[in-house]
Amino acid sequence: MKVLLFANTDWYLWNFRRSLALALRDAGFEVLLLSPPGEYGAKLRELDLRWEAVPMDRRSLNPLDEAAVLAHLVRLFRREKPDLVHGFTIKCAVYGSLAARLAGVPARVNAVTGLGYVFTSDDAKARALRPLVRLLLKAALGGMDARLVLQNPDDVAMFERARLVARERIRLIPGSGVDCDRFAPDPECTAPAPGRPLRVLLPARLLWDKGLAEFVEAARQLRAQGRALEFLLAGTPDPGNPASVPEATVRGWVDEGLVRWLGHVGDMPALFRTADVVVLPSYREGLPKGLIEAAACALPLVTTDVPGCREVVCDGENGLLVPVRDAQALAAAIARLQDDPALARRLGDAARQRALAEFDERIVIERTLAVYRELVGRDGSR
Repeated sequence: MKVLLFANTDWYLWNFRRSLALALRDAGFEVLLLSPPGEYGAKLRELDLRWEAVPMDRRSLNPLDEAAVLAHLVRLFRREKPDLVHGFTIKCAVYGSLAARLAGVPARVNAVTGLGYVFTSDDAKARALRPLVRLLLKAALGGMDARLVLQNPDDVAMFERARLVARERIRLIPGSGVDCDRFAPDPECTAPAPGRPLRVLLPARLLWDKGLAEFVEAARQLRAQGRALEFLLAGTPDPGNPASVPEATVRGWVDEGLVRWLGHVGDMPALFRTADVVVLPSYREGLPKGLIEAAACALPLVTTDVPGCREVVCDGENGLLVPVRDAQALAAAIARLQDDPALARRLGDAARQRALAEFDERIVIERTLAVYRELVGRDGSR
């Protein structure tokens, strides 16, 4: 059975779907990974995975360019003759599904990981694009030979209300999974030594809708209170996303002494072992992998009460939920964990147990394979 995995960046394939690709390969599947060109394509090839670059610009709206991308995909699919195409994110789901239909691919699976800029932004461009994107989603994702994979119940409800896809063809799978053996608590980890600042980490792409403004404002408020805290940012701007925070703005926060910017971090388990609290004041998520990785490391979590985030954190059980776009509430939650180390430890232990029970990558991969088996037999038959 031949499976094509198609994403809008090679970084996404590396960070979120590498384990799936390796599991498919090790199980005897033929796997081809597709994305626009980037530095992670070579890393995927080093793992003996097939990866091919697609000439697609995530931000392009030029009709001629987009038609050329679709034509390229149709030719590629006809050449490769896959049994199933699995697309990730809205643009790849739409283009991959339309090309698969035109090329006669037997089965299509699409994972819409969050609703993306078009649905989360209130700017005029995003609002103007929504009707067209809804129309394209309905045309591309429907059909008996397709399944739509969503990551949280709010997104399922949204698709049901919009009548984009029949409910019986939607599957709920919580994220891309986390290696809970690699992301694990440090057995020698102890509470911060007296006098050491509490380390508060935000691991995410540097986008405004990840709550960067609220994170920095919370740092400013807590600093004014004279608290000993260190705010860490792990991630880089994403120029392909309209919500990207300019690097100059981030460096301004650093110069102001509000945050320490770590940039891209290759060894996230090691970084989590140096943190005391992990926060994600996001405006909306599919299912935030950074939070799940932190949970697997038994760290207390602070996040917003929004779709995706509240599927990871139950308030008072394995973390704290705060209202969205509320820097004061975020600051108060962080201060609460600093003042109550026993609560922080209890929340962190519970976060680890939930990660093991619900978000381990082995669970997610098996559920994904079950979706494949619904559409195509193990030998490629339908």
